[in-house]
Amino acid sequence: MKTLMVQGTTSDAGKSTLVAGLCRVAARKGIRVAPFKPQNMALNSAVTPCGGEIGRAQALQAMAAKVSLSVDFNPILLKPNSDTGAQVIVHGKALTNMEAGKYHDYKAVAMGAVIESHGRLAQHFEYCLVEGAGSPAEINLRANDIANMGFACQVACPVIIIADIDKGGVFAHLVGTLALLSEEEQDLVQGFVINRFRGDISLLQSGLEWLEEYTGKPVLGVLPYLHDLALDAEDAITIANRTEDASLSVAVLLLPHISNHTDFDSLRLNPKVDLKYVRHGEKIGNVDLIIVPGSKNVIHDLTFLVAQGWDKDITRHLRYQGKMLGICGGLQMLGKDIIDPLHIESSTGHIAGLSLAEFSTELSDTKQLTNVSGECLLNEERVVINGYEIHCGVTTGPALERPFLEFIGHPSGTVHDGFISDDNLIAGTYLHGLFDNPTTCSAILKWASNGKFDHDGFDLEAHREAQLEKLADVCEQHLDIDKIFALDV
Repeated sequence: MKTLMVQGTTSDAGKSTLVAGLCRVAARKGIRVAPFKPQNMALNSAVTPCGGEIGRAQALQAMAAKVSLSVDFNPILLKPNSDTGAQVIVHGKALTNMEAGKYHDYKAVAMGAVIESHGRLAQHFEYCLVEGAGSPAEINLRANDIANMGFACQVACPVIIIADIDKGGVFAHLVGTLALLSEEEQDLVQGFVINRFRGDISLLQSGLEWLEEYTGKPVLGVLPYLHDLALDAEDAITIANRTEDASLSVAVLLLPHISNHTDFDSLRLNPKVDLKYVRHGEKIGNVDLIIVPGSKNVIHDLTFLVAQGWDKDITRHLRYQGKMLGICGGLQMLGKDIIDPLHIESSTGHIAGLSLAEFSTELSDTKQLTNVSGECLLNEERVVINGYEIHCGVTTGPALERPFLEFIGHPSGTVHDGFISDDNLIAGTYLHGLFDNPTTCSAILKWASNGKFDHDGFDLEAHREAQLEKLADVCEQHLDIDKIFALDV
């Protein structure tokens, strides 16, 4: 198996996008290609068929490569639950929570898991496209590095460095990054890609020639700024949405540890939905539907919600017959209390919930990771719903006797999930991805609007596929593809 690694001068330089684009180009060429990210830090994740957890970016790249998800695509996933700590997930399963200093020492062990996954991929794939993390020039993180040059040196693979010209200083970024690498690492760098260029390419040509002469490394292409590209985000939240002809307003509370906010991409991209993220210091305002999203630290985020005064906004919203939906951690917050006896997510062992429904949640050290199907029970007509569970809470109480959905063949034998309040104003579910199917999305929005929303839901899968094809077209047009796939050291 040949391996090529894409590293960036900064976070959000375009590493995830370039790997996704190259994966689709390879798939078009009939190359069996695997995406790979040794270490990912993100709160957006996906569930693999075997019940493991990987970063959302690698799930997208697998879709681009047209292969099934595997935990080996992202052997180490870090899910931050505080400013200094994170849950460490190895080969798809949560290992433990670690503070940053402890994890820094653990990376020497983590490298073993990374190399093990890379070796397994080599048994099934012809080509491996690797995404780095952040920048390889982070001096304080060089020791025991597994995310960038530490991995590249271990497997002796060629490296491409990508930089975002739209931020400015692209030549300084590229030259400076290269200068901060060791001689061995510099030898692995086989070229540069410049991302998000807009303007007259002829005006950039002298700079490209200087860069090649100064570094001795070729520029392998200049990717244009793709204004309408909308793919699953690794972690950053896209605030902008289309509201030209919206007939339903939705507010999502932007919690400090919000997880899987990709749940709302199909709402953000639907021109009939005005989606707003309510941020620190803002009031919720008048909307049709309030959504409390998933959270990696539900106790901390519930405390934040109350400190913002959003609980009072919610009370006013419900008094005027507005609808409300809690997803995963958001579901847990709607109950009477949340108990964390093992301190899974927080040092706080107990907190009172919003008391909007009669149930309680106890966090456990067993995480539910399942792709599931069921029937949504919000409206009189049952609608098939598909999604995935990622949670470590067990919720019990009388409110669950009127469930949000009825499972179809849940692996654990569980029959129901979530709840619908007696007044039909509040609902909650552990299911992520519930808006991705257009029929299900339309049904939920119909409930949220008391039957007034009669538009189609947004087909996120078809949109994602079209975006990947568009990205591959751009890569083939603006990159030296043959040279890139032939790179070696």
